[in-house]
Amino acid sequence: MSKNEVYPNLTTDLAREILNKTLEELQSSENVQKLEEARNNVGNEMLKMMQLLFPIVMQIQMEVISDFGYPEGRDSIIKFYQMLRGLEREDAEVTRLHSLIKSYYMPPVTVHTMNESPAEDRTVSS
Repeated sequence: MSKNEVYPNLTTDLAREILNKTLEELQSSENVQKLEEARNNVGNEMLKMMQLLFPIVMQIQMEVISDFGYPEGRDSIIKFYQMLRGLEREDAEVTRLHSLIKSYYMPPVTVHTMNESPAEDRTVSS
């Protein structure tokens, strides 16, 4: 990352706008086709999702953030996501929108809850 590159200040409103624009781009017919083709080759395998779907989503995201004044390239997306993480702690809508974007390249996660923890199971069965 060049020290001379200027990154726009990421406000909550700007983050929401960028994330909404990214979702619009992800839903364009051209990108839906790319993502569907990649998804057909992936199934529900996490590693394959990261190898095939993640780069497509990140390329779309890089194109969107460049429209908002961020320098083009990998360093910009890294900087953007660092700033975005900070905003996610403060704003539920930013978190929700970012989660929608992540759902394009992350498999659904099922969380099993039980009344007892595994440690409690071991002590009870002893």
